[in-house]
Amino acid sequence: MGVDGRLERAKVLYERAVFGGDAGGLEVADRELNSLEADLALARGRVLHARFLDGQGADDGHGADDGQGAGKEELALFERAAELYRLVGDVRGEGEALFWVGVFHQVVRRDQESARPVLERSHELAAKAGDKLTLSYALRHLGIAEHVAGRLETARERLEESVRLRRELGFLAGVAANLVGLAYIAIAEGRRDDAVAVLDEAAEIAETNGAAGVMRSIEEARETALAV
Repeated sequence: MGVDGRLERAKVLYERAVFGGDAGGLEVADRELNSLEADLALARGRVLHARFLDGQGADDGHGADDGQGAGKEELALFERAAELYRLVGDVRGEGEALFWVGVFHQVVRRDQESARPVLERSHELAAKAGDKLTLSYALRHLGIAEHVAGRLETARERLEESVRLRRELGFLAGVAANLVGLAYIAIAEGRRDDAVAVLDEAAEIAETNGAAGVMRSIEEARETALAV
């Protein structure tokens, strides 16, 4: 793999300043290195979150959270990324990083109240930047928050809009994941037959797109639906 162009430019601007006496490009170097650091922090945070979801975080002290401070590294990485993107004026990047801050609070800490305003801000920035993928993620997790709060109609609206965006983007594994959420809402509303139909569609999409992880969620939801 090649060296990131931002590192190469920083090296050139350094040499221009030290050897050529032209320090005018150092601010550009700072901005590009901040952008690079933000990208790296976001990527590292996502890897830690994946470990948490896979059940590995409980042993390494990074991705898991026991309510006593574990998981601090994951949160710090996402917050650092958001700060740096904000510093360089990258609205899209800030919106994505804030989404992950919100997910940390919602999924790792199970703190819906802390997650909601961050997810709403992510939604706002993603809409401003035209970042439909992050927008779909923010809507999904805002829908989850609404479901947990018992506001089923609003939850359904959020998830349906996320599904629409994901279909538009061709993000079909994400569509299947959202359909699972819609099935749980249907179950909560007493619409078992609708839930089963939605899960059938989700299973077809997941199988076609190799989304084995989503398939496990579909089967769990199907068991819940049939038990009602």
